[in-house]
Amino acid sequence: MRRSPRPLGALLAGAATVVAIELRAGDARAADPDPWLGPDKALHFGLSVGLAGGGYALSALVLERPWQRAVAGAGFSLTLGAGKELYDLSGHGDPSWKDFTWDVAGTAVGIGIALLVDAAISSSSSSRASSTVSSAVRGSQFAIAF
Repeated sequence: MRRSPRPLGALLAGAATVVAIELRAGDARAADPDPWLGPDKALHFGLSVGLAGGGYALSALVLERPWQRAVAGAGFSLTLGAGKELYDLSGHGDPSWKDFTWDVAGTAVGIGIALLVDAAISSSSSSRASSTVSSAVRGSQFAIAF
């Protein structure tokens, strides 16, 4: 009867293989002219956060519902990000899907933050409004009862 390999031995052999592959891939990544974590990626991410949040805030002047503001802010940010990559593609820079991926991630974070801030502001102002209304109602009940 053949004995099956021990799980720990198989796990260690698999881990050693993964480490060896990663070390080999690390050498290839060092030559990558457009790394995923390059300094320009932080710029794409940060600007997209700001553009999405700013677009959300500006759209609040004309749009009532949060989902409409989110669509407007995301559309604004992604349009500018895509426009920048198309400009690069036309020969004025280095187009990169990695850059646009960071634009999308930044847009999602910016819209998420804007929605959280909007929800916090809306809940605090609605609680103030409801306490004012309940005070007015209690006052009118008191006036009627008196």
